[in-house]
Amino acid sequence: MADLPSSPAADRNKQPILEVLRRVLGPRGAALEIASGSGQHAAWFAAALGQWAWQPSDADAAMLPALAERVAQAGLANLRPPLLLDVMSPRWLAQDGDRRFDAIYCANMLHIAPAAACPALMEGAARHLVAGGLLITYGPYFEDGAPAPSNLAFDQSLRARDPAWGIRRLEDVVAAGRRAGLALRERHEMPANNLLLVFGA
Repeated sequence: MADLPSSPAADRNKQPILEVLRRVLGPRGAALEIASGSGQHAAWFAAALGQWAWQPSDADAAMLPALAERVAQAGLANLRPPLLLDVMSPRWLAQDGDRRFDAIYCANMLHIAPAAACPALMEGAARHLVAGGLLITYGPYFEDGAPAPSNLAFDQSLRARDPAWGIRRLEDVVAAGRRAGLALRERHEMPANNLLLVFGA
């Protein structure tokens, strides 16, 4: 098998995230994953959620061959070949712009993207979710009060790499969702000072 890109963080957090997904998702449906990266989450979730069709995607065309190889190696009928998808694009799915999903999942993207990616994610999700569908985001967020020192240090390292990056304030993320017609339904505290957020219309 090919030596595929791998994220140690994705290996650590995939099971805690899956445990929450099992509680918030219905028994079956179709999910679109935004910013799939190495594809570790996509393969893990598709294997565990056999009644869910899982559609990975990424904005980086250079990532797609390795992502496609991970999908092929997984050999799962419910794990789809990856799509090129940039949340900043006004049209997410060029070949199938009217496609709808029961869930849209996005992990660890908002802090390594410009601030404008947050409203773009919310607006695109609102366009592509079925009635009653859920947008699920995972990652670090700043909340009112004393931030975790590890998150402060992480934020500084991100901004040193790219001034447009950085951990987003939860209040701003929730406001962007509200403007797109998506309300924060659930907030789950996760390991390593991360949050899993569930938005719905």
